[in-house]
Amino acid sequence: MELRNSNIARLKNSKREFDTLVIGGGINGAVSAAALSAKGARVALIDRGDFAGLTSSNSSNLAWGGIKYLETHEYFLVNNLCKSRNQLMRNYPSTVKEIRFLTTIAKGFRFPPFFVYLGTIFYWLIGRFYTMAPDWMPVSAIKQREPIINTENAAGGFEYSDAYLYDNDARFVFNFVRSAMNYGCVAANYVESTDAKWDGERWCISARDVISGEEFQIRAKALINACGPYVDTHNAKAEQTTEHRHLFSKGIHLIINRVTKGNRILAFFASDGRLFFVIPMGNKTSIGTTDTQVDDPNVEVTQEDRQFVLDNINALLSFDEPITDKDIIAERCGVRPLAQEGGDGVADWVKLSRKHAVDSNFEEKHISIFGGKTTDCINVGNEITGLVREMGIDLPFPHFKWFGEDGDAVKEEFLHQAKLMELDRYTVEGSSEPLTQRLWRRYGGGALELLEDIRQNPRQAERLMKDAEYLRCEVEHTARHEMVTKLDDFLRRRSKITQVIRAEDIIDAPGLKEACIIFFGDEAEAKRQEYKDEFLGGLKN
Repeated sequence: MELRNSNIARLKNSKREFDTLVIGGGINGAVSAAALSAKGARVALIDRGDFAGLTSSNSSNLAWGGIKYLETHEYFLVNNLCKSRNQLMRNYPSTVKEIRFLTTIAKGFRFPPFFVYLGTIFYWLIGRFYTMAPDWMPVSAIKQREPIINTENAAGGFEYSDAYLYDNDARFVFNFVRSAMNYGCVAANYVESTDAKWDGERWCISARDVISGEEFQIRAKALINACGPYVDTHNAKAEQTTEHRHLFSKGIHLIINRVTKGNRILAFFASDGRLFFVIPMGNKTSIGTTDTQVDDPNVEVTQEDRQFVLDNINALLSFDEPITDKDIIAERCGVRPLAQEGGDGVADWVKLSRKHAVDSNFEEKHISIFGGKTTDCINVGNEITGLVREMGIDLPFPHFKWFGEDGDAVKEEFLHQAKLMELDRYTVEGSSEPLTQRLWRRYGGGALELLEDIRQNPRQAERLMKDAEYLRCEVEHTARHEMVTKLDDFLRRRSKITQVIRAEDIIDAPGLKEACIIFFGDEAEAKRQEYKDEFLGGLKN
């Protein structure tokens, strides 16, 4: 908690004025803060919940080029998304990886299978041949490649490539927040903007510490509204009129035990005609998603949602026993904010793409970010820095590259040290990958600090919790650097522990109790009980 307390003290400093205040710590806010901080701006970032707490922690964990938008002839969008996907794969090779999609087309689908396959060839061309080539398959080849697929109603299929996030979406987003803090950004989670006023020269934002209830003022030359699905709500507080507004679509995923041996995504068209994925997640599988229009961004999984996903997975795959509610380990539920121009709330929302839109008020130095996808995040960061500079705010290092993994020299040093100390011998049997690979991907150059911890005390390389791939040194590193304010911040967003292990199976584990002490000190038991009450329905010891 020390990092958060220190940053809140800096936010409360009445003599301090920031160049920009970013409100919202999802992917749009995180990249805006990271880009501006790296280019020399004095930046503050706040979120009324945890970073990546809403949409940015409930995606399909994909960084894809938008192949489905070919059907609506949005070729310019697909071109840009493919370029962005390729850029992510080049700059985050440990995190954003190519993966094959095996797509099965059912009989009677609105397009013949081979015609859809030709679309993947076109998609590969738009993607500048950056990935493996598509591969056409007759029904017999589908069954041979993935025996679990139910091909009774299949007309054909194909494989093509896109990209996915190896860890999870929330972890990817937080790494941008961490990068921003490394460049001097003052970031704090659980800080709410309650009001925002432009006084003719600067923004005066009334803020409240959600944890303590304390209220204070933040001053900034420019205000960036990256509140995700709540952009319109905050614009009303700031008295901003914009060209765009949001419509909302709810999506859910269910996490179950691994159902395939192959490391590929199975893609289908669900019973309602929309895309349905079976996505590997370590030794688990994520299935879904739904796509339901909603009027309110506050969403939850309903039994109807759950049954839709279960019905489709049981129809699309062949199991000895059907998947039921009892097989569900965890659920993901998020609202997708879709940018609509015009703001009348009337649109064919199914055809609305996830492309981002930015509205700017240069007179009052206010920027609103609508919609967006993880794939497009680097473009968002670059666009926001360009607009802030046009508003007259000095960026001392305008050409500094603000994104990407730590450089080759840092990685070579880490790999050299890891090899000398035989780090991979600490990899626990059954782990999804070697320890050297995992630590670099999660922490980059910060993993050198973990090596030193292990070198000084080999017990630091022990798992703190059974079945959770987190070492003691990782938990201590997270406590020092990753602003864990509530237990769910760690279990759900800095890690994906409760996405692969039932929360009720871990909440009373000795290792988790020890982790709580590392995170919260004297408040450890209170924070653990808070989690039990909030997320486990008051489960008793």
